[in-house]
Amino acid sequence: MSLADHAIWYHVYPLGALGAPVHERGAEVVHRLGALEPWLDHAVGLGCSGLLLGPIFTSVSHGYDTLDHYSIDPRLGDDGDFDALVAACRERGLSLMLDGVFNHVSTQHGLVGEDSPMLRRSNGYLYTWEGHDNLVELDHTRADVADWITGIMLHWLRRGIAGWRLDVAYAVAPEFWREVIARVRREFPDALFLGEVIHGDYDAIAEAATFDSVTAYELWKATWSSIKDTNCWELAHALERHRSFSANHVLNTFVGNHDVDRIASLVGGDGAALAASVLFTVPGMPSVYYGDEQGFTGVRGTGLYADDAVRPPLPATPADLLPTGAWLETVYRDLIGFRRRHAWLSRGHLAVVAKENAWIEYAVTHGDDRVDVRLELEPTPRVVVRASDGETWGWSA
Repeated sequence: MSLADHAIWYHVYPLGALGAPVHERGAEVVHRLGALEPWLDHAVGLGCSGLLLGPIFTSVSHGYDTLDHYSIDPRLGDDGDFDALVAACRERGLSLMLDGVFNHVSTQHGLVGEDSPMLRRSNGYLYTWEGHDNLVELDHTRADVADWITGIMLHWLRRGIAGWRLDVAYAVAPEFWREVIARVRREFPDALFLGEVIHGDYDAIAEAATFDSVTAYELWKATWSSIKDTNCWELAHALERHRSFSANHVLNTFVGNHDVDRIASLVGGDGAALAASVLFTVPGMPSVYYGDEQGFTGVRGTGLYADDAVRPPLPATPADLLPTGAWLETVYRDLIGFRRRHAWLSRGHLAVVAKENAWIEYAVTHGDDRVDVRLELEPTPRVVVRASDGETWGWSA
């Protein structure tokens, strides 16, 4: 059985969560990774079974401008800190997935200084990624690029990780991923590969690239938008497409991540509880972005510091969290517990039963098992979940 069939991830952006100076390169080693340990216990307490960790490799600033894929960013620690984190995850039964930025590198990367042929060029000029002048794309048509990325993946899998989130996977030809993943799986057949994909036919993309999962951005958008606009017709449409996309693959479902506005800022606390109810009752491989379970707020801005508001520092320990978010954390814990007791939901068959502007009913089935969900936006936000085994759960504002 693949991790995609049962994993529930706690997603952390480490540079922000651990209070590192995000916008400046670190030279001195500061051992911050160890500060994640009490948050591993928090993740386990929620019911999560894996830690999805944002960029941890040496970079210029935010982690997606990599300088060295083989070294831990000194702002987070060193190899010893990483090994200790792997051991701490293993002790708690948590799988560890790393964020692999393999589409591009920083303009300060050694490959740029060497004028390497591994870099993509257009009319003799280096090809920058989506207009970011500080990020240079790799040439994924080259065998040496495939060799290099395969080597990086294998290095960290040998050191104890369970898989890779592949940043901007949509920007790389699926043939490249198919080749690299096949090579990696010769040694690690159970390694998980999650591709970041924004638009398109998720099922077809995952099939072509041999991803285990891709990011379900379409369902994310419809979830918060439907709640905000009191328009369950949009959610119904997205759920029906999600059923199609999930025919052969388990999509990564989420209501927040490091690139989007916080769900509580989009729809408020009550809306965040409704969004979480959708997250944990539909097919997919759910991930919880750190702080969403406590109702953290934050809206992306513009310019250099655009993402800071959605990538904040965590307090030293979960005990230091404000009590105002405890009720939502209870909602998350209850829903994750329900999901783990009905793990078949990950590959269930989804069907919209009925809907109006302010409410929707859908069912997920798998063989003789069934879960029915009724979500009401007005007049009082409310959700009722009933399973064929007799278990029920509900919440009302």
